[in-house]
Amino acid sequence: MAKNREEIVEELAAKHNLTVEEINDIINHQFKFVSMVMTKGGFDTIRLPYLGKFTVNKNRVKHINRLKNEKDTKDV
Repeated sequence: MAKNREEIVEELAAKHNLTVEEINDIINHQFKFVSMVMTKGGFDTIRLPYLGKFTVNKNRVKHINRLKNEKDTKDV
């Protein structure tokens, strides 16, 4: 039988004697970390076990910056 996220979180909280909020923080922490590293702009590759590698394509960043510059010049 498939379980939804809330059921899994409640089961983990009961099993490890933690609150639901603490379990949610633990689950979401890895994604907050990936977001923090990528927004820093260092273009580091982050590997999360069982999920894969997360990277920022430098050429994509150049493309986005070029689009921003074009938009700024059109506004003037």
